Amino acid sequence: MQLKTISSKFISKVALLVCFIAFSFTNAQEIIDDEAPAAVVEKSMDSVVKKTRIKADGVAAVVGDFIILESDLEREKEQFKAQGADLEGFTDCEFFGRLLENKLYAHQAIQDSVLVNELYIQSRVEQQFQGILGQMNGDLDKMLKLYKKESEEALREEMYEINKTGYLAQEMQTKVTGDIEVTPEEVRTFFNEIPEDERPTFGTELKLAEIVVIPEVTEDAREAVIEKLNGFKKDVEENGSSFTTKVLFYTEDSGSKSTGGKYTLNRKQPRMVKEFRDVAFSLQEGEISDPFATDFGYHIILLEKVRGQEYDVRHILLRPELTQDAIQKAKDEIDEVRAKIVDGTLTFAQAAREFSDQKETKYEGGQLTNPTTQDFNFELTRMEPELYSQIQNLKDGEISPVLQDEDRINRIKFKILTVTDRIDDHEADFAKDYLKIKNLALQDKQIKAVEKWQKETIKDTYIKVNSVYRECDFQSNWLKK
Repeated sequence: MQLKTISSKFISKVALLVCFIAFSFTNAQEIIDDEAPAAVVEKSMDSVVKKTRIKADGVAAVVGDFIILESDLEREKEQFKAQGADLEGFTDCEFFGRLLENKLYAHQAIQDSVLVNELYIQSRVEQQFQGILGQMNGDLDKMLKLYKKESEEALREEMYEINKTGYLAQEMQTKVTGDIEVTPEEVRTFFNEIPEDERPTFGTELKLAEIVVIPEVTEDAREAVIEKLNGFKKDVEENGSSFTTKVLFYTEDSGSKSTGGKYTLNRKQPRMVKEFRDVAFSLQEGEISDPFATDFGYHIILLEKVRGQEYDVRHILLRPELTQDAIQKAKDEIDEVRAKIVDGTLTFAQAAREFSDQKETKYEGGQLTNPTTQDFNFELTRMEPELYSQIQNLKDGEISPVLQDEDRINRIKFKILTVTDRIDDHEADFAKDYLKIKNLALQDKQIKAVEKWQKETIKDTYIKVNSVYRECDFQSNWLKK
């Protein structure tokens, strides 16, 4: 077992190969008949170049049903840069190999008749389109000029094809690696096969705890929201008002506002919170629900269409207003809690169990769980910037000042933080770092599964690599030597 298998740079590459297939808005790919012989494919490629008026942008490769243009490589790199990826150490050949792999996934998904969620893709296109249009202050002509399209329809069609290809690739990738697991014995074997002088070093890690106090919503505020939602429902049902228009004007769900509050639910694939799903699945087509509560606020749902297991719904979300008295009361409470911890009346863990409103942490004495590793350790260099800024100056056992914060559910919350433990830089230890080592072992097993799948699939798929990329030393046998 070589060190590169577990080095940070290698793991970054694993993330590219195994865990990340972006639905990037780059360049639409032409579909070529799967059974076409090489001569027909090359003729088709020539027609594609002429049709799209790309003279200098030739065809770099063909993978089954898809082509890759010379310009796609730079677009791919720009997409990664835009998402904050560190490209240092990656070669053009590695990126081109990733493009080949994505097209292989998408091609095989078509062969395996992977179902396409058309509504999901259309929803993504709409979100992307409206987002880009919003960045250009609603100037459609400017947007079309930027993407070199003659009409909105042509731009939407290209965006649709790109998202569809990405969706197919992602679904096929999940099919290849989604069910892979590792046993404790496999984890131990993986770790023991790493030479001692090549075992990874993990950076400084902290264990953090929090106490959160959330301002209480008054009964009057709840009733006001329910009354407002009932008014919306009545106006639509009795006066023929547009539900979608009310979404655009009033909803507080920023994630669905641009699509008119639309979501597609599937009985077999839980996505929304239980209360939302239960109400949606109890409605008849065209029916609007009564107001109901979730952790996010109060909703009404319009069921637009039922298609087998899929339900197309629109919803309006409103959150009750917080009074200044409620906000001040919460602030005073956490100030008092902090004072009791500082003077030794209560330990931090005791105070968390007694006073914290954060259900996920209070019964663990306020201990925070790292969402990435699912343990209590936070590596200092990988911590979310906002959390890092809140604890960077804390000494072990010190209590932070009262911080005002917010999340998806709460407009305002108050919290205090403390560092409960610190682990300095250290060589990987099987017992202490089991979950991290398990993730590395899982990634190693996924890579081997991908390599096996690629080897078998490449052999049975029409692939042609042109230009300078024939000189690349690919890990996979794309050149079929």
